[in-house]
Amino acid sequence: MVEHAESATQPLGPVTLPGPSTGASSVGVSPPQRPSLRDATGLLSGTVLLGLGEKLGERFIPLFLVNLGGGALAVGLHQAATNLVGAAAALPGGYMTDRIGSKRALQWFAALASLGFALLVFASRWPLAIAGALMALSWSAVSLPAALVLITRAIPTRNTAWGVSLHSLVRRVPMAVGPLVAGALVAARGEVLGLRIAFAVALALGVVTIVAQQLLIRPAAVPATSDHASARAPFRPLAALRSMNRPLRDLFIADTLIRFCEQIPYAFVVLWCMREIPRPVSAWVFGQLTAIEMVVAMLVYAPGAWLSSRIGKPAAVAITFAFFFAFPLALMGSRSYGALVFAFALRGLKEIGEPTRKSLILDLCPEDARATHFGWYYCVRDSLAAVAAALGAVLWHASPAANLIAAAAFGMAGLAWYTAAALRAGRVRPT
Repeated sequence: MVEHAESATQPLGPVTLPGPSTGASSVGVSPPQRPSLRDATGLLSGTVLLGLGEKLGERFIPLFLVNLGGGALAVGLHQAATNLVGAAAALPGGYMTDRIGSKRALQWFAALASLGFALLVFASRWPLAIAGALMALSWSAVSLPAALVLITRAIPTRNTAWGVSLHSLVRRVPMAVGPLVAGALVAARGEVLGLRIAFAVALALGVVTIVAQQLLIRPAAVPATSDHASARAPFRPLAALRSMNRPLRDLFIADTLIRFCEQIPYAFVVLWCMREIPRPVSAWVFGQLTAIEMVVAMLVYAPGAWLSSRIGKPAAVAITFAFFFAFPLALMGSRSYGALVFAFALRGLKEIGEPTRKSLILDLCPEDARATHFGWYYCVRDSLAAVAAALGAVLWHASPAANLIAAAAFGMAGLAWYTAAALRAGRVRPT
């Protein structure tokens, strides 16, 4: 039997956190408003439209850099810098959400992403392309705290895994469609012109997103500075570090090791499939493989939320960590299209517990400053993961197989750490 609780000092079973009204008088947080259909439409417009623009070229950016004269080190630099910028955006993104509201924060970063796409359209050298990619890919990191906090304010804590799963499902739609469209453009127009067209489409989608958010999202959808305690509080990330409780710290350590497993080979997966295996696949086929991964991920979100409610959040997180660990091993053994389909389907299965992991982080963060603490968690984790991307470039330069083996080793370490910590705390108990 597997049981669930949120800390070693709490009894096993479902977690019950104070509702919004419980702490209102003590911290000055006004009761949250349930998002209207108009707010939800505005949020989803950015998730789908700008998310589609982001995913149109994200998986092919390493190929774009190589065609502009960059080598393996340029690819590794791009991935490392992307992680650093994603980490840097997560913390200010959470803080801005608590302080100025979701509407203004989302619009600022949508404009930044659009400027990045414009640079990619006209970039003639790989350093400029990296700069544009960093700006364009900042959208996901900054919008995530705002979206997830909006979800936690809208539904009871016991159902947050379902809410986060629904949001993750919507995010996966552009993840599945984008690579297919980009692959078709590359096949039709070439590796450089085809991707420039994809980036131009992404720029147009970014502009539409800004307009849609202006028209649809209400300024009062997130509490304003005047009545939000965490918004008036000074920005103190080190205080958040000191206040991290033991269950959250264990999750953070394991999650960081798992991100090393993910990021070491991340930027080189496209090169493995299109250049390293005995029968390389085309850009169109690689787009198909990515779509398979995303479809599998979308199909497991609802079962993953149900599984979390049955076996507990810590056990569900441990299962998803196991799939992270399995992917580089499966990819290393793939020498044909059929084997690659299996590997990418396995990669999609790692999403079965990802919404639960995000929900668990939110459960363990202070209720009156969840966006800031959530952003801080991602900031530090992704900053450390940037080292993994640079390490991946060095390992790939030595041997593609060494890259994948090292990734699997970090995955095994992360899974072992989290499982041991959960067993020690009694949050996961074997029969």
